[in-house]
Amino acid sequence: MTILHIDKLRSGEGSEDEYKVTEISAVPRWGPEATLTVVGRPHPRVEGEAKVTGRARFAYDVRLPGLLYTRVLRSPLPHARIRHIDTSRAEALPGVRAVLSSANAPEISWYKDSFLFDKTLRFAGDEVAAVAADSEGIAEDALRLIAVEYEPLPFVVRLEDALRQEAPKVRESGNVAGEPTVYERGDVEAGLRQADVVIDQVYTTQTALHNCMEPHGCTASWEGDQLVLWDSTQSIFDVRQEVAEKLKLPEHHVRVIKQYMGGGFGSKQIAWKHTVIAALLSKQASRPVQLMLDREAENLAVGNRNPTRQRVRLGAKRDGTLTAIDAHIEQAVGAHMVGGEGSNTSGAYQRLYRCPNVRTTQIPVYTNTGPAVAFRAPGYVEGAFGLECALDELARAVQMDPLDLRLHNYSETDQKRGKPYTTPESLRLCYERATEAFGWREYQRQRPAAQRSKRRGIGLAAHDWGGSGYPPGYAWVKFNSDGTVDVVTGTQDIGTGTRTALTQVAAEELGIPMERIALHLGDTANGPYAPVSSGSATQATIGPAVRAAAADAKAQLLEAASAFLEVPATRLRIEDGKFFIAGEPEAASTVEEVTRSIAPHMIQGRGSRGQNPTEKSVRTFGAQCVEVEVDVETGQVIVLRLVASHDCGRVINPTMVDSQVFGGVIQGLGFALTEERVVDARHGIVLNANLEEYKVLTVADVPSITHAQVDLPDPEANPTGAKGIGEPPLVPTAPAVANAVFDAVGVRLRHIPLSRDKLLEALAPITPPPAPGGPEGAAPGQSPAPLPAVEQGPEGQGQERTQP
Repeated sequence: MTILHIDKLRSGEGSEDEYKVTEISAVPRWGPEATLTVVGRPHPRVEGEAKVTGRARFAYDVRLPGLLYTRVLRSPLPHARIRHIDTSRAEALPGVRAVLSSANAPEISWYKDSFLFDKTLRFAGDEVAAVAADSEGIAEDALRLIAVEYEPLPFVVRLEDALRQEAPKVRESGNVAGEPTVYERGDVEAGLRQADVVIDQVYTTQTALHNCMEPHGCTASWEGDQLVLWDSTQSIFDVRQEVAEKLKLPEHHVRVIKQYMGGGFGSKQIAWKHTVIAALLSKQASRPVQLMLDREAENLAVGNRNPTRQRVRLGAKRDGTLTAIDAHIEQAVGAHMVGGEGSNTSGAYQRLYRCPNVRTTQIPVYTNTGPAVAFRAPGYVEGAFGLECALDELARAVQMDPLDLRLHNYSETDQKRGKPYTTPESLRLCYERATEAFGWREYQRQRPAAQRSKRRGIGLAAHDWGGSGYPPGYAWVKFNSDGTVDVVTGTQDIGTGTRTALTQVAAEELGIPMERIALHLGDTANGPYAPVSSGSATQATIGPAVRAAAADAKAQLLEAASAFLEVPATRLRIEDGKFFIAGEPEAASTVEEVTRSIAPHMIQGRGSRGQNPTEKSVRTFGAQCVEVEVDVETGQVIVLRLVASHDCGRVINPTMVDSQVFGGVIQGLGFALTEERVVDARHGIVLNANLEEYKVLTVADVPSITHAQVDLPDPEANPTGAKGIGEPPLVPTAPAVANAVFDAVGVRLRHIPLSRDKLLEALAPITPPPAPGGPEGAAPGQSPAPLPAVEQGPEGQGQERTQP
């Protein structure tokens, strides 16, 4: 059994640092030498059959007696004040059971200086009123009967415009959303003076939309003074706490259930307005209410990846040694600040490379657009584009192979924390696996010749990320009388295969076949606390808790078997649901025989996740190589192949790790090439809040993807040795593609997505056609001489595409 000793260190800071949690008695750690039979092997998803047969119940599938359906009236203007609202005609419509607006809703605080239904609307899509009715059609009809008189106010939707002195104010205090976040070590200006070469460029990233296949939404039902929510969320306990706070309820009067979810990508970590609106409508109507967002609302009101503008300065010696890294970052947070200081774009610059002088400045900026929120590796995706493209430019400037430059500045210690990594070799191993599988060196020696208007090139990018886990987390393991096992935890499976991986951990520790184990999760009323499923942390957080609970239960079972078999427990082992005595080849008994012998007494194990190591830094790393083909006549960029290598500690299930890598890479390719929210700057309206005009990649767009897997157990991170993999594969993809495009055509695009119009505009100043011998006039087998970098468009454009 795992026993924890907890000492309070300080209050008011992050939960991980607030308490010192010491494991007094813990399970042995699975190191690289551990012989495992279930963990590390492919296994189909335990919930796979339920999903493909339609038995899995998502938030959309909840049907309760008397269920009402909700539609929300949203602001048609990017900034306005409600002068008057009249809902009487909607309320009188047959079949309408409840209506909420600023006229009758309780004044519940939301965001900063705002309310659940605010009379000041700050983006097109802001909530104005909500209707619950017998059917979706009646609810939609009722919305059209609500009369609203708006007073239009000045607005600003673009990041660069919001920073101008004469810009309309999103808030009275101005458009800068708080003090800049500054990190600094060493002396950056001195480092730049010492440099032989300085790269000083501006890179911008666009607004991207999550577009989860299952939009946000919930079903709310009251049982007396107890509220039950079936919510599509990444954090059932956070939703419970936030909803209870908003409605002034004790937490034990709010139950949140989430069994299956069709994607979240970070956008479903919090309680959004619709959850509280559904609860209030249900209370008003005395009937259960379902409020599921449609695609347009999903893309307007519940988050996006914030656009950024990053001025990056790199200083280096002629041999490539970095002397300074300086990043000045401006990022739009939308109309409201959600989740503290916003995405940590600065983080990508602070520890990946060995450099004594580093400074990052991050400034959040309000705009009259929907609020930004975490999106799969928030901040690091944007920051990696700036850093890794600038590093590629530096490699060209000092005439080094981009791979060699990265290896030359390799760090085995966390540059930010000043502590060694638990696996200092992991990024080097990722470089080796990725470049060997890709054939990086061979390609450099023998480059393909140009074919008419088409040029080929290759690019490389790397990343670091967390994935160490968010303690605390808890689990229970219970043996039933027939020898089957229930594993209970309060975590969420957000589509990543958590059910399967946690079941594998339990089966490995218990010595019980997986089919004899049932994993229960996603219900605040039935499981112990687990943190939000984000930051690639679920497996690294709850896996050790499940293993500790299983070890506790197994120890009790061995004691029971010892009495049953009259053999010391130290001579017994459990394998495939059977007891074996040391030195004897045949099974002495089965788990079922022992559990039936002690029934109705039940064996219950409890497990906890202790704190992360304090003397070392736990990080994950990865590298990707890309080959592209660029048509210089049409501007089309085709990714031909991509090789990814990512360290996630011990691989629990290779198939599911592959799935996460492929999914992250595909999302990264969309971010690099096609995905971009388009806003009409004149009217402040999003023009592509749908899946027709917002260009998510389809299967026809996906290139050959190879996962050069790294299986490097990290027992210092936690007793299972596993770390996170959900987010890292998205981080380096866009800069790798951009670097490959430059390698192909000699033109540097510093603004994504890399659309055809941007590429053609950048290519326009280059008129001489390439010689027939090779790309850009190079002879076969030689690298092309890079053409002068041409930046498309005025500086700072590209972070938010707008219609003039």
